[in-house]
Amino acid sequence: MSDYQQRYAASLMNTFGPPKLVLTHGQGAHVWDEDGNEYVDFLGGIAVNALGHAHPALVEAVTSQIGKLGHISNFFTSEPQVELAEKLLGLLGSSPGEGKVFFTNSGTEANEAAFKLTRRTGRTHVVVAEGGFHGRTMGALALTSKEAYRAPFEPLPGDVTFVPYGDADALAAAVTDETAAILLEPIQGEAGVVVPPEGYLASARTIADDHGALLWLDEVQSGMGRTGQWFAHTGVTPDVVTVAKGLGGGFPIGACIALGAAGDLLQPGNHGTTFGGNPVACAAALAVIRTIEDDELLEHVTVLGQKLRDGLAADPRVTEVRGEGLLIGLDLSADASAEVVAAAQKAGFILNNPTPKRIRLAPPLVLTVDDANALLAAWPGILDEAGLQ
Repeated sequence: MSDYQQRYAASLMNTFGPPKLVLTHGQGAHVWDEDGNEYVDFLGGIAVNALGHAHPALVEAVTSQIGKLGHISNFFTSEPQVELAEKLLGLLGSSPGEGKVFFTNSGTEANEAAFKLTRRTGRTHVVVAEGGFHGRTMGALALTSKEAYRAPFEPLPGDVTFVPYGDADALAAAVTDETAAILLEPIQGEAGVVVPPEGYLASARTIADDHGALLWLDEVQSGMGRTGQWFAHTGVTPDVVTVAKGLGGGFPIGACIALGAAGDLLQPGNHGTTFGGNPVACAAALAVIRTIEDDELLEHVTVLGQKLRDGLAADPRVTEVRGEGLLIGLDLSADASAEVVAAAQKAGFILNNPTPKRIRLAPPLVLTVDDANALLAAWPGILDEAGLQ
């Protein structure tokens, strides 16, 4: 254990367990530890570092903005805040006046805002999918199904019904005229990148409409270009979308975006935040979006993601590969995901194991073809090192 790891254990709360590495710097999709070892980062800060590390557009945007205006509170506004709100609405096919944005600092805060927004309908019931993950704060945790996360903190804010993900019939049976909202991830990230059946989100839209409920889609992990499209919920118009993670490319920012009439549900005094909409965070997010557009990264993500999925699936010890773009999950032939992650790190690749049998990849959108080829070339050896037969 290094000096910093020992100091970490002595000074930080043990909420994450011991850190795997002490990282010192990064460039693109590569990071280096304190011993000078280099790794290709296929986790991307858990789908956060959209532009990788030290991207010049992000560095320039943050540096320039902090040199002009850092923090102003929400008694005032700034150009980056307004421009980012307008841009997000545009990416969702809406426009100012047809939707409204509330900025936060994280995904769980975006979901807290959306949860409170649903209460302003006058209803309290929310229907959520099993396997979904929406955050660790008390409201967001109430909407997260994993028992190990929930049990130590119960009772949680109530009137939540969990149904199997991807089962439209179960969803229809659970939603009533007292339901405030249906909450779904278009692709479940923490569950191991689970993609719903074709037409599931469209069915959810119809069910919500039939009962006067809101359709709330959590795009915290799947949004902002990660799937090769700005959002994963193509072909469906939600009432509420929450985003974070890749939005700021590593700078903390999230957003609760409400479309149509839902945009007017939160009124003065209903919610607040000190740092949400911070000019520097908004400038960072604008730089991320503009770079994705200017560098045509959506097409890059689509093509490279398919290459990775095909290459990873070629080994018979991988029983299934799922996902879109650079949000990729795979199942192993045995419960060896921890061993695979350890073997990959030893080989110079950072991966993630959300469940004992599943591996998740969510690398920077700027991942290169050479980076992808390096992992695919090393992949059989990684599985060998992990003991998979």
